[in-house]
Amino acid sequence: MRLILKTYVLLMLTTGPLAFSATELSGSKSPSLTIYNQDFGVIRSQIPLRLLAGVNEVSITDISAHVEPHSVILRDPSGKTQLRILEQNYRADPVSQLLLLSQYEGQAIDFVVGGTATEPEIVSGKIIRSGYVPHYSAFSSFGAEYRQRQMQMSYNIQSQPLIEVNGKLRFGLPGTPLFPSLSDDNILKPTLNWHIQSDANNDVNAELAYLTGGISWRADYNVVAESDDDIVSILGWVTIENQCGATFENARIKLMAGDVNRISPSAPSNMYLYERSSRSLGMAGNEPGVTEKSFEDYHLYTVARPSTIRDRETKQIEFIRADQIKATRKYVYDGADINWPQYRGWGYETLRSHSDFGSGNTSKVHVVREFTNCESNNLGMPLPSGKLRFYRRDDDGQLEFTGENVIDHTPKDEVVRVNTGNAFDLVGERTRTNFQTDSSKRYTDEWFEIELRNRKEEPVTITVVEHLYRWRNWEISENNHDFKKKDSDTIEFDVALAPNEVKTIKYKAHYSW
Repeated sequence: MRLILKTYVLLMLTTGPLAFSATELSGSKSPSLTIYNQDFGVIRSQIPLRLLAGVNEVSITDISAHVEPHSVILRDPSGKTQLRILEQNYRADPVSQLLLLSQYEGQAIDFVVGGTATEPEIVSGKIIRSGYVPHYSAFSSFGAEYRQRQMQMSYNIQSQPLIEVNGKLRFGLPGTPLFPSLSDDNILKPTLNWHIQSDANNDVNAELAYLTGGISWRADYNVVAESDDDIVSILGWVTIENQCGATFENARIKLMAGDVNRISPSAPSNMYLYERSSRSLGMAGNEPGVTEKSFEDYHLYTVARPSTIRDRETKQIEFIRADQIKATRKYVYDGADINWPQYRGWGYETLRSHSDFGSGNTSKVHVVREFTNCESNNLGMPLPSGKLRFYRRDDDGQLEFTGENVIDHTPKDEVVRVNTGNAFDLVGERTRTNFQTDSSKRYTDEWFEIELRNRKEEPVTITVVEHLYRWRNWEISENNHDFKKKDSDTIEFDVALAPNEVKTIKYKAHYSW
């Protein structure tokens, strides 16, 4: 990180101007990152400041290109010095060809149009329009407003340069532009600039913290079954993606899991919230790569080893490895195929008596894998949201991919349940065989038959899920198979089928109001 420090001293002369001296400082400590799984992060770094009495101008580069300027905190962590910032400026317009062209609009510059390196052919061209459109960060909390402004400017200002050469206008550059030297106002990287008031000479090891967009993390889990049983192993990776425009050398990394409210611009203060008990993730006897602890109403994962995160880099770090996990396979037939957008805005008064509602069906039987996130199942730590990929080892020893899905943040002792695909050899067929409704007597009856066919060479149990959405007051008045009431509008039938067996469930639902 590079800093430039200028100190302005007001000379005690009636005719004396402001004089200044400039000092360059370098060598700040390694940065610390807290990355949230909502496409933003908190960046912290230590900055040595050598303040002189008066107004000091401090500029810092090598910051994120998507910094949120209103979130910046500059403070003395020791509390000994109160940093009085008179003014803060954020520049996010590093020098580029289009930017330099815009600075010379209305003027003539030289263009190399051919020739050789030693004898180039040069023509003079007047820049009528540069085509430069200012960039606004899409990752700022005001990103929507910035994007709208950028879009409006893009419509109003065409992005193609317009150059006058020999009295004629042409779109596009005639050659490679040759610019004069950069002015003092040009910057090569995004820059933060402060005017800091100091009452005396003071050396401060200040802390800089700010929110930035363009950096995120997620969890990825690989679940491997060695054979066609219910025992699996899990390997979890933390995947960090850095698109924020800055590289963080030898950084200390923390990962925040949870849904953090972004409305308030004071989110950096979360860094100082109360922390509670911690645990390690990994196999016993191994040095943990990531430790986990409860942090307010979220969970914080700390990467044990400092790591360099380069701009536009995707980095993966192992954070969990567990074996001998019981993960059962279940088959679920949820046969009702309801086109919910078709019924958007309909009230219960209409749905409870409409003949077409709930009559559609699908033949797919879902494959569901589930396991309990508990210590007795060799897990028992909060699992951040992420994608689970399932593999099974074939007879030849090779791993074959068998499906994937995502999980939400899962506390310990909760059940992880994911749909990994549809079973090829299991078929369901749901048919509504009768429908009656009488608005004067305030009831609706409907009859269903659900046929299940097992074309496998081994027995299976299929859980049939039926939703009673028409009205909250219902009863199953006829049925040929036992069922369980799961909630106020869901029942389930567990049906065991032998190889190549076909069974049919019949039931009648009676709604009254």
